[in-house]
Amino acid sequence: MPTWTTRPETPADIPAVREIVTAAFPTAEEADLVDALRADPQAWIDGLSVVAETADGTLAGHALFTRCHVDGTPALALAPVAVLPAFQRQGAGAAAVRAGLDTARSLGENLVLVLGHPEYYPKFGFAPASRWSVRAPFEVPDEALMALPLAPGRPVPSGVIAYAAPFGV
Repeated sequence: MPTWTTRPETPADIPAVREIVTAAFPTAEEADLVDALRADPQAWIDGLSVVAETADGTLAGHALFTRCHVDGTPALALAPVAVLPAFQRQGAGAAAVRAGLDTARSLGENLVLVLGHPEYYPKFGFAPASRWSVRAPFEVPDEALMALPLAPGRPVPSGVIAYAAPFGV
């Protein structure tokens, strides 16, 4: 398995990030979401758009953490996570997610939420958000909405998630 270098996205990475996200999903909808979140100063947090690159500097994976709120309390939404098809299942996405979580902790963030594959995200420590009485503003299977408290000992907010405007909910 390759060794991945992770780092925050730079302005020069924007076209490659769009290529990664477009290649990883069936439509450009997620890539458009990333662009809209990048343009939203209420959502975007410098350092929390993370890329994973190969030893030769090829960008292969991307994970994005943006601002959301739970009952008015700041939290992070992890979405999307994307990897170029040629590099999928080789750890690029996991490396980007782990690096983003480490950065979020260092920034003093308290909670990360993800709506995703319930067999993938628990390896990072995510558990059903219902454990903390956190719920989406739309119907979603309980096992697909997950939360990861980042600051042991700090209270985890409960309530309905308010996503950034580009999410459209």
